[in-house]
Amino acid sequence: MPFPQQAQFPAGFYQQPMQVPTGIPAKGGVNVPGMLPIEESYIENILRLNKGKLVHVHSTFEHNPEWNAKIFNGIIEAAGRDHLILSDPQTGKRYLIPMVYIDYVTFDEPIEYQYPFGAGPLASAPPR
Repeated sequence: MPFPQQAQFPAGFYQQPMQVPTGIPAKGGVNVPGMLPIEESYIENILRLNKGKLVHVHSTFEHNPEWNAKIFNGIIEAAGRDHLILSDPQTGKRYLIPMVYIDYVTFDEPIEYQYPFGAGPLASAPPR
């Protein structure tokens, strides 16, 4: 079977390669200086920005006969990709909570969501 013929363009017709706009992330959002970039606004990073603040972590645990839902109150000590560490100032207990059980987190004060432009632990971190 012969190959199809290549398209013939009229004289003077110039095919320009498609150009992708720059400065706009592929996901459609716009990165704003000082704000967490779209690809870095994960819960773990937001929790890290708020280290030291009192939070209320709302969690659910399926098939648990003792308690299905629980609220952990404490100070954010650390946050990892798959966990959150809280310390309860009233009891002195520390909690290591897997992210998979966290439904949402409430704060009694404003939430930090910005790094100073070009600073912070994520400024030079490679994407995952």
